[in-house]
Amino acid sequence: MIIFICILLVTIFLAYANGANDNFKGVATLFGGGASDYKKALWWATITTFLGSIAALFVAAKLVTAFSGKGLVPDAIAGDPHFLIAAGLGAACTVFIASLTGIPISTTHSLTGALLGAGIVAVGTNINLHILGGKFFAPLLFGPVIASLLTLAIYSSFKRVRIGLGIERQMCLCVGGNAEVVCVQNDGIALLRSTGLALSVDQLKNCQQVYFGKILGFDSQEVLDKFHFVSAGAVSFARGLNDTPKIVALLLAAKAFSLSWGLFLVAAAIAIGGLLNAKKVALTMSKRITAMNHGQGFSANLITALLVIFASKWGLPVSTTHVSCGSLFGIGLVNKKANLSIIRQIVLAWILTLPIAAIFAGICYFILRQIVI
Repeated sequence: MIIFICILLVTIFLAYANGANDNFKGVATLFGGGASDYKKALWWATITTFLGSIAALFVAAKLVTAFSGKGLVPDAIAGDPHFLIAAGLGAACTVFIASLTGIPISTTHSLTGALLGAGIVAVGTNINLHILGGKFFAPLLFGPVIASLLTLAIYSSFKRVRIGLGIERQMCLCVGGNAEVVCVQNDGIALLRSTGLALSVDQLKNCQQVYFGKILGFDSQEVLDKFHFVSAGAVSFARGLNDTPKIVALLLAAKAFSLSWGLFLVAAAIAIGGLLNAKKVALTMSKRITAMNHGQGFSANLITALLVIFASKWGLPVSTTHVSCGSLFGIGLVNKKANLSIIRQIVLAWILTLPIAAIFAGICYFILRQIVI
């Protein structure tokens, strides 16, 4: 009984850490692009991620098998509670520490490293490297690259369509400092004496780029905002769909819970982790990687959602973190506003994620084998 309680607690801790690091990634462009405030974006992410987690019961069973450790290590080890606890704890510690520092890393990557580290300590070199490379490393490596390239392509296409429809980009002008404003009206509109041009007067932090024009008779900015929210919800839904089965695999491998109860517990822990500890990673994803407008944010979200949902359907363990960050990297290349220093830090963290998780898990497994639980 004690061993199953330990597996349950480790799984909940991993799910909580996953929510803290990953939940806001789907809605980062809403907050970063000015389409939503932090609180509204966070709740939208929480609701849609939870729905994706529950939907995983029907469409993502392949990922449960992939992250149970079966095929990577001998079946006897894959079902060993000590192995499962070590893998879960190694991944959870890695993700939670990254969350506290505000660095977005991959739970998928962490779990892969933890399975590898615990497996090496358990069976030495008797690891199935073919499965490790083909089913784990390849999707993790190519995910962000594909996301960046597709985001570049789709945003360029959307831009041409926008120009073809006659929709123009406008920027509010903030007047301050030594500038003299003439005839400021009660509704915040200023009129320039020389030209009669109307200017909205506001604080610099509230200035943002908007779209002016009509799409089938509807205001283009309103249409874009609605699609932006839908795309952000789709990314969060896809994240829940893709990540939840990987964590539930720990419970199922130990035969501690049924699939439906396991998914519900993990989904709840992910939601709580996001609500309580998402702020630091949220600021990195929304504000520090690149500046963006609504159209660029929508393009990044659309690519992320499509790639992650496709991967979930086919059982490919791509990282939502790598894909969503890859999309933001692509936007940074498009608008030439990428923060290269932050991007380098994130990429370095990705490189270190696997070995750090492997070391944590290996140490945990070694200690657990010395303890009779």
